[in-house]
Amino acid sequence: MMIIPWLTAPFLGKRIFKRFTPGALFICMFVLVEGMFAHKKLGGYFHKKLFPKVIGELPLIIGPFFIGTLWIMKFTYGNLKRYFITNFSVNAFFVYIQVPILKKLGYASLIRLSKFRFFLIFLFKAGLLYIFQFFYEKKNKLS
Repeated sequence: MMIIPWLTAPFLGKRIFKRFTPGALFICMFVLVEGMFAHKKLGGYFHKKLFPKVIGELPLIIGPFFIGTLWIMKFTYGNLKRYFITNFSVNAFFVYIQVPILKKLGYASLIRLSKFRFFLIFLFKAGLLYIFQFFYEKKNKLS
């Protein structure tokens, strides 16, 4: 789950990887903090963990989430409509198709959070990432 997405990283290109890594790291850190909060308050729960003392989302965050963020930014950044349509589609696929599969596999489940609210949280994070990247690039052009 963690390694396979990284096999696609060389196809991103060095320039794209460098350009979007700060935004991807920002949103990954946000998701890590959110995951720690969710375990205590919202009812996100991972049954299986890679490391006992680390949150269960970690393999998803450092694998498909990080690399997927780079790919989405590569193909959509600069076109806000395409960016949100892509994120809407990818997030809907994850929430409504992959989460039930993860539940059947005994890997994870949503406890006190509806799929729709989970989906809205993903859309919020997509907006947050786009705003971060916009200001990051604006700042670096001035430097």
